[in-house]
Amino acid sequence: MMRRTNNKKHRYKSHRQFVEGKNGTGEGPFVGVLEKNKAGFGFVRQEEGKDIFIGRSNMAGAMHGDTVQVDLLPEYLWERSKEGIVDKVLIRANQEVVGTFQRNKKFGFVIADDKRNNDDVFVKRSDFRGAQSGDKVVVKITRYPERNVSAEGKITEIISRYGQPGGEIKALIRSGGLYETFPSRCNAEAKARSKELITLDEIIKRRDLRAKNIFTIDGASAKDLDDAVSIEELPNGNYLLGVHIADVSHYVQADGPLDKEALKRGNSVYLLSRVVPMLPKVLSNGICSLNPKVERLTLSCQMEIDRQGTVVGHEIFESVINSKARLVYDDVSDMLEKGDDALIEKYSFIYEDLIKMQELAGILRKKRKERGSLDFDFDEAEILLNENEEPIEIGVQERRTANRIIEEFMLAANQTVAEQFYWMQYPFVYRVHEKPDTEKIGALKAFLAGFGVNLPGNPDNIHPKALSEILEGLAGRPYETIASSVILRSMKKAFYSTECEGHFGLSFRFYCHFTSPIRRYPDLMIHRIIKAWLSGEADEKLLKKFRKDAENASLISSQTERKAQEMEREVIKMKKAQYMEGHIGEVYSGIISGVTAFGIYVQLPNTVEGMVRLDSLKDDFYDYEDGKYRVIGRQTRKIYALGDVVTVLVLAASAEDRQIDFLLLSEESLE
Repeated sequence: MMRRTNNKKHRYKSHRQFVEGKNGTGEGPFVGVLEKNKAGFGFVRQEEGKDIFIGRSNMAGAMHGDTVQVDLLPEYLWERSKEGIVDKVLIRANQEVVGTFQRNKKFGFVIADDKRNNDDVFVKRSDFRGAQSGDKVVVKITRYPERNVSAEGKITEIISRYGQPGGEIKALIRSGGLYETFPSRCNAEAKARSKELITLDEIIKRRDLRAKNIFTIDGASAKDLDDAVSIEELPNGNYLLGVHIADVSHYVQADGPLDKEALKRGNSVYLLSRVVPMLPKVLSNGICSLNPKVERLTLSCQMEIDRQGTVVGHEIFESVINSKARLVYDDVSDMLEKGDDALIEKYSFIYEDLIKMQELAGILRKKRKERGSLDFDFDEAEILLNENEEPIEIGVQERRTANRIIEEFMLAANQTVAEQFYWMQYPFVYRVHEKPDTEKIGALKAFLAGFGVNLPGNPDNIHPKALSEILEGLAGRPYETIASSVILRSMKKAFYSTECEGHFGLSFRFYCHFTSPIRRYPDLMIHRIIKAWLSGEADEKLLKKFRKDAENASLISSQTERKAQEMEREVIKMKKAQYMEGHIGEVYSGIISGVTAFGIYVQLPNTVEGMVRLDSLKDDFYDYEDGKYRVIGRQTRKIYALGDVVTVLVLAASAEDRQIDFLLLSEESLE
């Protein structure tokens, strides 16, 4: 096969041939979205057929995310798959770029933070607007790049000055199209609603639970408290579990400025020390938050649950509560796991309730596991930042007894609410998780077989219980985390839908998100539907509107959720790399967490992951064995495989590139 040429004369001659329809393939032109790599090349994604590779020199000024028209190169120039050249850009995806400003005397450049946009934007001196070198800025594109000509733009915003704490995260927020502040109309509405007092008339309309032993359990730093819980033991021996959720819909008027902004955001985004809230803090941390010792309006789901974990009866109703305590996960866990006497004495008025909650959560968890619900008990990073938002410690988050109690209670409420409104045939927003693709399950079976683990069942119709049993069997094994992550990657992504299609991972027939209306719009949407039903206002006209609104909320919230998850992962990667910048030259033990044709990924006990490049292994030339998740030396026959424990030295780290490089140390070098 011929090598791809970089000869410009040849390239442009070929391009003229494409325009004349003489590319030699008889196919095209093709249209798709360009996804660029930080190295400069990219792929034009195709809904049908294989994606088309575009070399760096064949971009014709296209930027990451642009919709482009491409022609194919002659087939004899392809290296592995279809290769093409951008003929023209049809739709520009970027009107502005967020990045770092580099200033010279007469001009400057903005280097995009998103390395996939590797085209620097030229800025004239007259358009600096006070920006200095190193500042994080927004540049509006006034002229898009062309072949061998840079894009041009004007600085429109200085996000943060060079060296200012948190500048990188602020820039990431801005590049994601998000804002920590709200439009003035939203702030005005939120401020007005936050000052409203809870009237006697409002209390009379609701069930008064202010005397009940109701309390919240959350993380120590949480300020937006969505949910409170209560429990009683009934005379028949059953439990009466109450899940009481902030009645955000009382304060956020449908179709008002605040509601439209909340829908646009879709969800709150949590980026370590920073939160981009779905609602202004005067609501999310104030009147809507179920803070202790104050009256709050709630929507309650009260469930009678028998000793086998079956919900034998339930009620959903508007309520008013007065939380008796603001508990934190660690304190509750210390009481239940360690019998901490000081904490038990401090919370003596609810300690017996906590014991009952632990019992019920255990019953619910056992029932869920028997049904086949998947429980991915991954190590998640806990990153401690100093006052300058610099990482000073990275550990592993503990998932303790209190966390599991709240998880089980929220799952029970979400499932109960979803089932009722499914059978009522009301318009609704459900949480859907489809079964995995056959191809991915087939690949998973092959992967697990490499560890001597058999995944039973037909890949066409795998049951979650089969995967659940595999996860249980992996517990305690050296490769548990790695194998679990591969199982997770074989799953589809959950999303919101107006169709109740079940949740594969939880093994639930009915499921929705009801419990977090402060930070998720679908929860707020279904609260409105529930309250319309409770009030008797749900006539055909309103139900028709709800159907349209639910469709819209499902689509937008699924999109914003994915964006939020990407941003959260990006911040975690950035801070891990920043932390490791201070540990260059140090030696660690880790486990091989991934194997590719160009390198081996190694994960350290604190969840930090870096790469050992194959070309850094000097003792032999290593070949990648696809499907076996390993590399093998040609001469030594030495194998490095997924799950192996190895020793590495931190070679390099870059927070800017989100990259950590390791050097694999041999046993001889450690002696």
